Amino acid sequence: MLNFTVGPVMSSDEVLKIGGEQTPYFRNDEFSQVMLENEKLMKEFVYADDKSRVVFITGSGTAAMEATVMNVFNEDDRVLVVNGGGFGQRFVDLCRLHDISYDEIKLDFGCDITKEILDSYSDKGYTGFLVNICETSSGVYYNLDLISEFCKNNNIFLVVDAISSFLANPLNMVEQEIDVVITGSQKALACPPGISVIVLSEDALKRVENNKCKCMYFDMQDALKNGERGQTPFTPAVGILLQINARLKEIKNQGGVESEIKRISALASDFRNRISVLPFEIKTQSLSNSVTAVFCSSGSAKEIVDTLKFEYDIWINPNGGELADRMFRVGHIGDLTIEDNDKLIEAFHDLKDRGII
Repeated sequence: MLNFTVGPVMSSDEVLKIGGEQTPYFRNDEFSQVMLENEKLMKEFVYADDKSRVVFITGSGTAAMEATVMNVFNEDDRVLVVNGGGFGQRFVDLCRLHDISYDEIKLDFGCDITKEILDSYSDKGYTGFLVNICETSSGVYYNLDLISEFCKNNNIFLVVDAISSFLANPLNMVEQEIDVVITGSQKALACPPGISVIVLSEDALKRVENNKCKCMYFDMQDALKNGERGQTPFTPAVGILLQINARLKEIKNQGGVESEIKRISALASDFRNRISVLPFEIKTQSLSNSVTAVFCSSGSAKEIVDTLKFEYDIWINPNGGELADRMFRVGHIGDLTIEDNDKLIEAFHDLKDRGII
């Protein structure tokens, strides 16, 4: 199997090896040291300051999104949500569910945010800003520097869902004054799904401390207290946290965050350059390194996805809704190489020769 989806992705041999081992007991010093090291490396990789903290939740990325909304916002807040696709809509749904006053910045599919759009929301009394910085449904990577500057100028608390962009695109919590960063285990961390990660700035920690979360499982005050000793309030996905530890150290030993971003960027550029001779089109304005949304000029996107899966054992992301037969997505994260790109491009050319595309 060759996996070009955006998650779960291909894992390294070391990560796979840990997944095949017996799960150890975790209420001990050994596991606590692993968790404290995970926190240290996560803070390092998002360029957070020493006073920031990390919460590990056993749950998908959506669990971290919901936990963040519940713990850092309340009925006194008024937030802006960037909604340019399915994952932006999820933040909208969470704000509505938890009675957080919000307005949407609605963007067309695959379109980036602009200074003119943001300026229209200046000086309107907003206290929070929520953005899925890579809208995975379209492959767009929103201009984080532009958003950061807008939030600085308007004294707005900034939450960045970096689930698909962490380790694929640059992010600096201190320089860009990001208050919360969210990511997950199954994207560029290249581990199995099941753990989501929330990095909280000092200002975010103050919000958590002064808020009352009406949920036992997602109560960050409890999680942070347990995290001081390298533990979690409830039984975590122990094996995945051990895999994350190995993966974080693997990245550090291979040159760190900048090296990993450079590697993923090279894979993405190689793929995009090589499909230019095929009847495909890329319409996204601002491309994420992690994923490419590809429109089919001829043929059926669904047939391409299914044929690759069943006849070539190559997996790419299908699309749902109105674009199901017009667009597919190809991921560039995980344990992939240029040689893997070769196999996918060869398969596309074969499908062209067969009249499928």
